[in-house]
This record gives sequence, structure tokens and C-alpha cells, in this order.
Amino acid sequence: MAKVTLEDGYVPSDDEPFMNERQREYFRRKLLNWKSEILREAQDTLTALQSENENHPDLADRASSETDRSIELRARDRQRKLTGKIDAALARLEDGSYGYCEDTGEPISLKRLDARPIATLSLEAQERHERRERVYRDD
Repeated sequence: MAKVTLEDGYVPSDDEPFMNERQREYFRRKLLNWKSEILREAQDTLTALQSENENHPDLADRASSETDRSIELRARDRQRKLTGKIDAALARLEDGSYGYCEDTGEPISLKRLDARPIATLSLEAQERHERRERVYRDD
């Protein structure tokens, strides 16, 4: 995912009010660009899968082709789920809750949002969540 800047080279900064209009626009564009990239890749995959309708006479070639196809389809399924998370983030931008931790209500760091614009938890809350998951998974 490429770094997004507004026309004037704007990049969100901690020196300005959190989730001001420019920050919201920055993240909205970043999310829309990411979604567009995912949809374009999905279309490329669909086109490639449709054109690769070869009947491989060699069993090893056929198995390799099927494995490649399976991996690609799993990747696309993950991307499909990601577009849902991107849509949810865009909805949070609209309702004003974007950038705030679901657990604590505190702002999520701009650095984290820039790296993971679909984040719903602050880094600390995410770490707590992952520790709880590990504890319960070990039981």
C-alpha cells in the first residue's frame, strides 16, 4: 500500500488536532486507494484464472497448477474480507468514530493508522487482546 499525500504534500502530524478535516481526508483517500488496488488485483486474478483453462496432460503439472490456483483463491478471499474492513473504516470516517480505539475510546496513534488504516484498537489494546487470545488458545 503506497503512502498517500494530499496535493500539497500533506501528511498527518501529531502537531495538529486529532482527526481534523485534513487527516480524515488523508485516511479516506488512503482507504479508497487501497480498496481500488485490491479490486484491480482481484479482477486481474479473475482474468488470469479464466485464461488459464489449460488441460495439463502431466499429472505433476496439473497438480502444480491446481495448487497455484488454490493459493491464489485463498489470497483473494483474504482480500475480499479486507475490503469489508476497509468499508467499515470508511463508515467510521463518516460517523466520526474513525481513529478512536473501540476498547478505550482513546485516539489510535497516527503512526499506527498510517501503517494499518483499518485498525480499530490502539496498539496497547491490540496487545492486550492478543495476549488474551494466546491464554485462551493454550487452554
